[in-house]
Amino acid sequence: MRNIVLIGIGEGDPEHLTVRAVEAMRTVDVFFILDKGERKKELVDFRAEVLGRYVPEGGYRIAEANDPPRDRSSAEYVSAVEDWRKRRADVCARMITEELGEDETGAFLVWGDPTLYDSTLGILEDILARGTLSFEYTVIPGVSSVSSLVARHRTGLNRIGRPVQITTGRRLAEGFPDGVDDVVVMLDAHCTFAEIENTGMEIYWGAYLGTPEEVTVSGRLPEVAAEIKQVRAEARERNGWIMDTYLLRRNPG
Repeated sequence: MRNIVLIGIGEGDPEHLTVRAVEAMRTVDVFFILDKGERKKELVDFRAEVLGRYVPEGGYRIAEANDPPRDRSSAEYVSAVEDWRKRRADVCARMITEELGEDETGAFLVWGDPTLYDSTLGILEDILARGTLSFEYTVIPGVSSVSSLVARHRTGLNRIGRPVQITTGRRLAEGFPDGVDDVVVMLDAHCTFAEIENTGMEIYWGAYLGTPEEVTVSGRLPEVAAEIKQVRAEARERNGWIMDTYLLRRNPG
């Protein structure tokens, strides 16, 4: 039976890969890559760098396809994402069918960690649920943007006896979560942190974590919110895209 491995490759630093990830890469026959276009060419280039560094002997094939575009103008966020993931699953199913032999191993090199805010695992589950294609699959964790963020800022993700919540900018806009003082926010294109009124809150922000373009800002939220918005806008303009994450800490103590 075909075998698929989802390999977490960290946030842009080749040294983020675990020993297990490297060992798995050396057993792969076909690496599947979804090309996000010229604006995010660095993401494909980094995967090539990782392969060249850890599998220098080659012996594998590359199967590449264009990543379907997502409708970001739709007011129906959930339905737009579901449609995008379905079309992504169509592309991945076709690559697996056409490029991977029945007794071979294929792999997706997943940015960060495959289990945190990444669609690849859900896409494989969708393909299997259709019942038209069979394969086994394994998930190898990687260093996530959340881990990279708090490590870079030299702070802990949690505090003694207190919970941590991971959410999105869209949900944060509905209000700061009740009963939680430490909130990690991902996918916030609108800088929702700047709308929060809390003079005692701290923010730890980072973009392009682990890459040469990495930039970080931290401090009391009222004092650095404007700076983060400016740095973020300039970085996005310079690179053509941005991936950022931040930790909001209420009642820092």
